[in-house]
Amino acid sequence: MTVRVKRTFEFDAPGERVWEFIADPAKRAGAISVVDRFDVADDGRHATWYLELPIPLVRSTVTVETEDIEVDEPTHVKFVGKSRVMRVTGEHTIEEHDGGSRLVNEFIVDGRLPGVEAFFERNLDRELDNLEAALRREFEATA
Repeated sequence: MTVRVKRTFEFDAPGERVWEFIADPAKRAGAISVVDRFDVADDGRHATWYLELPIPLVRSTVTVETEDIEVDEPTHVKFVGKSRVMRVTGEHTIEEHDGGSRLVNEFIVDGRLPGVEAFFERNLDRELDNLEAALRREFEATA
């Protein structure tokens, strides 16, 4: 089973400010609650996420190797993450909107172990709420 979620956020901030956050693999990873820690490669396009998933068959930290596979600065980034338990694809597109910006987020999670899809089906919306909250905090902190 594959879990797909698409959510759109609207901000008063210009698209360039949204891009500063969303193009940064560390900021994206830091907004996700199940990412316990992460490392970003020197090239800025590769990162390793260390996930703590509360799933019975997953008893250890899950390592997800991510790569930004499409970057169209300053409006679009797509990444793929691969691990032994899942494959995740995330896509973020920034559009100008009413003097501010709109961020369209699309995620696809393909689980490779029982329980992975169910976990993300229950929690992916909450993780997107976390991403939105992190963006809003970033804009408030730099206002």
